[in-house]
Amino acid sequence: MAVLNEFLQSGGDPNISDAFLINGQPGDLYPCSRQDTFRLTVERGKRYLIRMVNSVMNNIMFFRIANHNVTIVGSDAAYTKPFVSDYITISPGQTIDFLLEANQNPSHYYMAARVYASAATYDNTTTTARIEYIGNYTPPSSPLLPTLPEFNDTRASTNFTGRLRSLADKNHPIDVPLNPRTKLFFTLSINTQPCLNNSCAGPFGQRLLASVNNITFRSPRISILQAYYDQINGVYGDNFPSKPPFRFNYTADMVPRDLWESSNGTEARVLDYNTTVELVFQGTNTVAGIDHPMHLHGHSFYVVGWGFGNFDKDRDPSNYNLVDPPFQNTIAVPRNGWTTIRFRANNPGVWLLHCHLERHISWGMEMVFITRNGRSPDARMLPPPRDFPRC
Repeated sequence: MAVLNEFLQSGGDPNISDAFLINGQPGDLYPCSRQDTFRLTVERGKRYLIRMVNSVMNNIMFFRIANHNVTIVGSDAAYTKPFVSDYITISPGQTIDFLLEANQNPSHYYMAARVYASAATYDNTTTTARIEYIGNYTPPSSPLLPTLPEFNDTRASTNFTGRLRSLADKNHPIDVPLNPRTKLFFTLSINTQPCLNNSCAGPFGQRLLASVNNITFRSPRISILQAYYDQINGVYGDNFPSKPPFRFNYTADMVPRDLWESSNGTEARVLDYNTTVELVFQGTNTVAGIDHPMHLHGHSFYVVGWGFGNFDKDRDPSNYNLVDPPFQNTIAVPRNGWTTIRFRANNPGVWLLHCHLERHISWGMEMVFITRNGRSPDARMLPPPRDFPRC
């Protein structure tokens, strides 16, 4: 909270971290007062299923195990078509399931993770853990360290994510909406706001903000969920726009500064129960383009397409994957690029959509979907429990 309060007060970027951790330990490469390393013991010839979650607050991460490939089999609690890779790209809040074959000569091997950062300041350190084979051998004094992609290797990030596919077979059918009823286009932007005497720590002495469709979210005095359920007026609006207020070259090398400012609001988008939705996320280069790992509460979605540059509504949909798109709840929209998702609004309630980089959600890159009740009893919001605490 101290880091959060400090950068919100200054108007600039947060301080970078001192270290990253794997299962609570920083690893051998940090000069910590209590240096320790997570160790995974394996037996040669066996296969291990590992579920990895990125709990880093502000960074997409690269991960790799020395001398070992891994087989990706799932993401965000959904099976994927298996594919072999020598590294993993994982966004904050995302999970990746993979198989590790213990097929190397018995020894000690590092697994390591470090930042993928296409822009902004970042912690340029590497966290490590160890794979340790069971057996009688002399371990090396220093295990082999894997080579990770460069910190700004956007292609490495998107190439990994772009390989994810649903199983989409008889035993694992998919239900991607083919003719979505509601079509939305959301721009994702970093913004600025003037400060008195240019006294803030952001660019040109201004305050850094973020927005969806040029609206910087402002948290209400009580929760939108409570206001919606109890029908309390004046807490939020229900007219979140389906597109940004104006069009421009979103990914131009230089976006004019008069387009950097956003407006404030607490707006929701209301969806009828079982409505099918297509949502195009468009990254912009206001202030600085960067990847945005977008996360939707209450639903998973199919990632049907992505690309670099400005989305072309006449050309790009023809390349959508409607056969076996991955089923996820977090997807990294590439820097100065776009991503299209489709989902069915079949979970009544109030659901936050936000960037999973903590600084971006703190700056206001979020909005709310409200899914109305359906007709059947099992398609209605449950009442709050009797002991539910009130704000």
